[in-house]
Amino acid sequence: MPSETKLSPEETRRYARHLVLKGFGGAAQQKLKAASVLVVGAGGLGSPAVAYLAAAGVGRLGIVDPDTVSLSNLQRQIVHTTAGIGSGKADSAKTFAENLNPHVVVDAIPEAITAANAANGLAPYDLILDGTDNLVTRRLVATAAAVQQKPLVSGAVSMFSGQVTVFAPHLGGPSHDALFSDEADDETLPSCELNGILGPVTGVIGTLMAMEAIKLITGTGTPLIGRVLVYDARDAQFSEIAY
Repeated sequence: MPSETKLSPEETRRYARHLVLKGFGGAAQQKLKAASVLVVGAGGLGSPAVAYLAAAGVGRLGIVDPDTVSLSNLQRQIVHTTAGIGSGKADSAKTFAENLNPHVVVDAIPEAITAANAANGLAPYDLILDGTDNLVTRRLVATAAAVQQKPLVSGAVSMFSGQVTVFAPHLGGPSHDALFSDEADDETLPSCELNGILGPVTGVIGTLMAMEAIKLITGTGTPLIGRVLVYDARDAQFSEIAY
């Protein structure tokens, strides 16, 4: 076992409920400590994902977001605070994660994903989470993740509902364009800015994204590869769509 994946006495106490969990335990916790995850977007979906991945003990977290915190974000973007309005979201999320778990190395990346930097931006990380709100960025992230053969956990929300899936063509799953065709654009998709979003819906989907990442890292359970899990908050129902 590499020495860097061994748990310190303080980490053993911190992750005690994981360590006694049958089907998870110390081996899975050490995999989390050895893993690196890039969270693209520190908004409604990225916030709960960052919180739970940091709390779970992922060894390294990258947080990409070029935006600043605004008052209207705070109804759902739980890693940011009123005092942080006007600060960069990547730095704000980094502060939250480091305060929650000092054992996690956090990279704040306050820039947008572009065609020029997508490949290099994803390269240092084992697994990618995409919680962005536009198809241009989603396609760039999906393409880079597929080329680098890295699993991509993708979430989306609108109004009272949300969805989460995992793209992993290198593991035999469908590619991103199997769900989002080349003809799809942001004009055809619902916008949170225009249509609104109930805050806790982002919490549900973002937490599910963190769960999928943990499953992929540790080999626990069956990930949502080739399946979209859809949540309807009004009817308190989950449904699944294969693609």
